Amino acid sequence: MANNTPRIDWAKEWLKETKKPYINGEFVSGHGPVMESVNPATNEVIGHFETCTEEDVNAAVAAARKAFDEGPWSKTITHKERAVIMHKISAILREHTDEIATLETMDNGKTFPESCEDTVNVADFFDYYAGWTDKFYGDVNPVMGDFFSYTVREPMGVCGQIIPWNYPMDMAGYKLAPALAMRNTIVFKSSSFTPFSMLYVCELIDKSGLLPEGVFNIITGRGSIGSYITRHPDVDKAAFTGSTSVGRKLVHDSADSNLKRLSLELGGKSANIIFDDAPDMDWAIERSFVAMFYGKGEKCSEPTRLFVQRGCYDRVIEGLVDYSKNHWKVGDPFDPATTQGAQVSEDHFNSIMKYIEIGKQEGGKIVCGGGRNVEGSNAKGFFIDPTIFVDCNNDMRIAREEIFGPVLTVIPFDTEEEVVAMANDSTYGLAAGFWTNDVARTQRVANALQAGQIFINKYGCYEHTSPFGGYKQSGWGMECGKLSIDLYTKRKSIWYAY
Repeated sequence: MANNTPRIDWAKEWLKETKKPYINGEFVSGHGPVMESVNPATNEVIGHFETCTEEDVNAAVAAARKAFDEGPWSKTITHKERAVIMHKISAILREHTDEIATLETMDNGKTFPESCEDTVNVADFFDYYAGWTDKFYGDVNPVMGDFFSYTVREPMGVCGQIIPWNYPMDMAGYKLAPALAMRNTIVFKSSSFTPFSMLYVCELIDKSGLLPEGVFNIITGRGSIGSYITRHPDVDKAAFTGSTSVGRKLVHDSADSNLKRLSLELGGKSANIIFDDAPDMDWAIERSFVAMFYGKGEKCSEPTRLFVQRGCYDRVIEGLVDYSKNHWKVGDPFDPATTQGAQVSEDHFNSIMKYIEIGKQEGGKIVCGGGRNVEGSNAKGFFIDPTIFVDCNNDMRIAREEIFGPVLTVIPFDTEEEVVAMANDSTYGLAAGFWTNDVARTQRVANALQAGQIFINKYGCYEHTSPFGGYKQSGWGMECGKLSIDLYTKRKSIWYAY
């Protein structure tokens, strides 16, 4: 079993061979160019992988279609057998957590403990949805007349799933586990920045022989390859996690092809509100900092807008700065003392740095961070110190646009009504949180905030049993819990006259 120990030497050996996409039960040569993946902590190439073209996507969709229409996964394998298979996949993930997490850290730049947590989360998803394989109940409809009317659930069919680079494993669990539990077949697109963890998982599943050929296919390549999936007329449903701009593109793809079902988890600019009656101010400060900078700020639900009531404003700022200086370390993602790794790529690093300059030009005051961290070996990679702008307003670009990095914007406020209005004044609505000891306020503010997740007195609570998704331009649909069953099934109403 895994013991949360990096397997760097093993990973280097595994990465010597150029990796291939996986179609119809085989690792096959892609028709696109060979790409390289760079470790953002060292700026060194760690491995190469073959990429796909539209021809490869067509082959993967054809394999998934045949597996769904003719194969045993959706036809003859029983609910109980499917649950056993999913539990076995979970066990494989747990057994190989160290290897998977090592690859993810080398690819993404996040800390090794974060990658281990993500991998275990995926295993939890498979165990959880294994329990749903025999629980997708239908309904008896109380119609009038001499009829028996009932509704049944059926699998969607061929599902395209496009995964982001910030959580390559975790987001795979969100999508793969419920789709497989409901008897669908998959065409899976990993990010070109972070392909290796899921390609290794695919190797493990392939060796296990647990899934029939064509049930699970992996496509590799740049983001544009995803459009071939969402445009494909033989894909029945597509799921995407990523930017709002790409999400809009995929909506057009669906509309221009077969109006396939879409679930979209998109951008965010989430509000976190500290009222001056927070039940434990020190905890509110610590958790607000950690929730923001965990994952190096590359998280869509990160609380990037911090609204602080004036009665506690100075104390909160002092606490945030203190936590940054004394409890946070930016550095080698494999160092157990590190709490923040490297940004995923040079391009993304440059984008974040541009926003920091924009914040300065807008008049934001930096109280910590604000630059590249080049301490020691960090000089080789793309590290940014936790950056906190204070005395900001909600009209600044750094308060309105998704930066997707370790940049926090702090905005003072006076009244509850004022801060709710500012929190809701955003094109996004993925998450929001607030800290208060007023029971009546918890209900008023929770009901008033326009976001898909509301966190009270602890920002950032996530579990496979609780729905996750957003309002407004943060997406369509909610994943996790029983709502994922809705995403991967369709309903059929049947009338019988007697």
